[in-house]
Amino acid sequence: MLAEKLLLHVFVILAPILVYTSFFENRRIGQSPYFIGMMYGVSAILCLTVSYYSYGLYWDLRYVPLVLSFLYGGPIAGGITFLSIIGARTFMAADSLLFGYISATLAASIPFFYVKRFWKHQGKRRILTAIWLGIWPSFIMLSILISWLYFSDNPIYDIKELIIYVLLFGLIQIIAIGFASMLHEAVIERRLMKKEMQRAEKLNTLGELAASIAHEVRNPLTVVKGFLQLMKSQEKEKDDNYQYLSLVLSELARAEAIINDYLNFAKPQFEKIERLELSATISDVISLMQPLAIKQGVDLDSDLEEEVYLHTDRNQFKQALVNVIKNAVEATDHGGRIHVSLKAAGQDARITIKDNGKGMTKEQLSRIGTLFYTTKDKGTGLGTMVSLRIIEAMEGRITYRSELGKGTEVRIALPLVRQLKKDFESKEKIM
Repeated sequence: MLAEKLLLHVFVILAPILVYTSFFENRRIGQSPYFIGMMYGVSAILCLTVSYYSYGLYWDLRYVPLVLSFLYGGPIAGGITFLSIIGARTFMAADSLLFGYISATLAASIPFFYVKRFWKHQGKRRILTAIWLGIWPSFIMLSILISWLYFSDNPIYDIKELIIYVLLFGLIQIIAIGFASMLHEAVIERRLMKKEMQRAEKLNTLGELAASIAHEVRNPLTVVKGFLQLMKSQEKEKDDNYQYLSLVLSELARAEAIINDYLNFAKPQFEKIERLELSATISDVISLMQPLAIKQGVDLDSDLEEEVYLHTDRNQFKQALVNVIKNAVEATDHGGRIHVSLKAAGQDARITIKDNGKGMTKEQLSRIGTLFYTTKDKGTGLGTMVSLRIIEAMEGRITYRSELGKGTEVRIALPLVRQLKKDFESKEKIM
């Protein structure tokens, strides 16, 4: 009888996920922690309603929705589910009501404090973590059972049956939370894949449009720039028109740089693939950015691991790095600090650019990588987009972490090439 009840509870626990994916996945209300909390709260109440009563306790899986609501809905959703359990337990009433309050509070404590750390894990790790956290209420129930039997002086007529109950309860609870976590992760993965597909489609469309317009605009600009340079070289008397020619030429150069950014955003051109020693290349970029850092009153330093190699286009890699470091310098106030580090980790080269500048809000951080979005007073937002496209074209990854008033950290991971000098030199001798 206990197994039948608990298996029914498994269906009740999975029902909110199925309802969400069927009706609310693409709606705004589906993302609300209040809505998630209400769904899991109803699920927990149903588990209590059809629970199996034995040995003075209600045997049910009410704490599985509690754990899931905390982990996948946040503290608000978890709090709503917790209050639903307390309310239902109070309404039902029983001799062990106090133990019910204690067990619910203890069962909610660990998931509540683990929510932030939970989302630092990847998909499979989150499933395992959810299962481990789901085992915690089983220990709570077992402890409550032992305490209740001890204080109530109720005799245990069949110790074997009690052990089977405990083992069965723990096993089905692990299965329930495991399946529920897998469904949650599938929903999250599908949502991320959908966003990535939409983003890729949008970028491809914008890239094609940018390339076609940039090509058409650059041709007349090249002609105009050529004639202006000719006029400037032939200007013998430096009258009032001479300064205008210099101003027009500088503005044309700026327009040409923007057009080149558009073209690079549309499709990064890797003209010369070579083997780079990253520490030397990054040092060159840092030397290039030092004058700007000094002008801004910012300390720019580095910690670079040597003998880390990469196969890519040197100029494109430098451009991506220049854009990122330039953004860091411009976002850091006078007296601030920017630290650039490089180290090999597994199959990747990890480059980290960390500043203690203005930082960004969560909303600003979510819009990084959106075309034409910039936090600068004067800027097009193309520099960041170009860097992202270059890193993606190099089969790398770039992630941003930021907190308002504390600074920003940019992490770049690129597939590295590990090759000993002796091997490389021996190949050169054979050639």
